[in-house]
Amino acid sequence: MKNILRTGAIVLAALAAAGCCGNRGSQPYFTTRGIVLSWDDVKDPARIDWVAMADSANVNTLSIYCGEATKQTPEYRDFLDRCARNGIYVEYQEHAMAELLPRALYDGHPEYFRMDEQGNRVNDYNCCPSSAEALEIIAANAKARAERYPPTNHKYYFWLDDGGKRCFCDKCRNLNDSDQALLIENRIMAALREVDDKAMLAHLSYQNTLEPPSTVKPAEGVFLEFAPFFRTWDRPLCERDARREGMQITHGEYIDALEANLKVFPAATAQVLEYWMDISLVSDWKKPAKRLTWHGDVFRSDIDTYARLGIRSITAYAVYLDGDYVETYGDVSFVYDYGKALYEYRAAESN
Repeated sequence: MKNILRTGAIVLAALAAAGCCGNRGSQPYFTTRGIVLSWDDVKDPARIDWVAMADSANVNTLSIYCGEATKQTPEYRDFLDRCARNGIYVEYQEHAMAELLPRALYDGHPEYFRMDEQGNRVNDYNCCPSSAEALEIIAANAKARAERYPPTNHKYYFWLDDGGKRCFCDKCRNLNDSDQALLIENRIMAALREVDDKAMLAHLSYQNTLEPPSTVKPAEGVFLEFAPFFRTWDRPLCERDARREGMQITHGEYIDALEANLKVFPAATAQVLEYWMDISLVSDWKKPAKRLTWHGDVFRSDIDTYARLGIRSITAYAVYLDGDYVETYGDVSFVYDYGKALYEYRAAESN
């Protein structure tokens, strides 16, 4: 009971600090206002009640990554029910290629997997996008997963391997990373539409796939998800010369890449995946978590930059914002600042 009261007090204080007023009568510019979390962040509502926080902060989408065993538990089903009652969509953003094309298949079918620069078939990353058999397996597994655990907003995320390399076989070598990704995604998209006629599938523009596709066109329903992972978050994107310490890419190069991708993918369905609240990144993915420094002015500048490019869907990581974080640092007002700013932003501001 003590923890429940403490969390409730923190929530109320954060609401007051952020000035959340619950004005839900008007139409926000940003139609997707999402947060990406792990199950560890949301599993204990007595310590931090993410459904209540999201509802109060006008966050309308929670993306939760967790294993299949977790999705079978009563606690997880209760979480889904509470989200549904509060009008919060639930989706699943995660790297999935190793599950869609199990690496154990390599022993019998090395041709399913990518060829490296030296001409060797390897099962380290992704697949050979020119292998029709591999694509059939990937599509069938994606379809089965969609049937078991459909997102409530019809948005699907079957990202390629994190930092994964492309295939250099004769059929693939002249296709860039994004072209190869789209070959896979287009086949998955066709399979998803067999079970969900409103299905949409993310093409993650991130690391190797930052460059837009040059040959392959996205199928209907494939949408751009742009993730500027190597930027800095203490300076806004509009400062073109800014760059994160130790990184080569500048903010200007990120903006140029986004604009180039928007010539291939429609802005109306494009989505940004950001890291303004990503405590796991700040903590170098190690616990105990470090305290987040929230740059609200940078965040507001960034969403204006995105809006001016026609982006209307934004999600952001907040992994490691769990009960331990609340008990250690207390302040979660940045969640409400995030949701309030996205909810109150209006299209006129982007003109």
